Amino acid sequence: MALALARWFDPLLDLVFPAVCPVCLARSDDPARRPFCASCWVALPIGLEPGCSVCGEPFPGLAGLLPCDACRRGPPPYAFARAVARYQDGMREAIHALKYGRRPVLATPLGQLLAEAGPRALPVPPEDWADGLVPVPLHPARLAERGFNQAALLAAPCAARWRLPVLERALRRTRPTLPQTDLDAEARRANVRDAFRVLRPREVRDRRLLLVDDVLTTGATVSAAARALREAGATAVGVLTLARVAPR
Repeated sequence: MALALARWFDPLLDLVFPAVCPVCLARSDDPARRPFCASCWVALPIGLEPGCSVCGEPFPGLAGLLPCDACRRGPPPYAFARAVARYQDGMREAIHALKYGRRPVLATPLGQLLAEAGPRALPVPPEDWADGLVPVPLHPARLAERGFNQAALLAAPCAARWRLPVLERALRRTRPTLPQTDLDAEARRANVRDAFRVLRPREVRDRRLLLVDDVLTTGATVSAAARALREAGATAVGVLTLARVAPR
């Protein structure tokens, strides 16, 4: 109910109070990408340089053709992980406003962007490869606090464009976790270890699934979620996120 209200209430507020661009904080002048303004939308850092054929992290050499050293030494539980933009500049501001500024209306243009650019970022067309989309879930307490799951909002336009089902209730976050933002790579892995459980094994068994989330940093969260899906019988799991944090 809260999610449905959020989807309707934010656009109605924009009719009363002028839509404000999440990047420059000026009034939106682009009805098609509302509430972004035209110049900030065009300036979003879309596109990533080629990288590891598995995790997608940029690295020199035969990028996009070979796995990186880390993926060769310890293959992740997902088949591939890709993002459509860099988590910097306007994209960072937009995602921050969506999640922490309680502006779910931003998920509409950002989700449409993910649906349009995702097939170019992925190694295989999602409509040909995947049997369903799985938004990375929030813990119920965090969902109640925020009022919506940004991953689910981003997945909706993708599902409509690619004609794939969204398996929003297949995966559950079983325990609250600390925000990953200020944790190092090892702490991130420990923070989300065994944090996910498949509630509906029949929905994932013998299916190829595409996890959808907003930001990919170290891959700890999507790895934990992909591992739970694979242990429940999914034949393969891919990962698609809106943005990726640049490696340090």
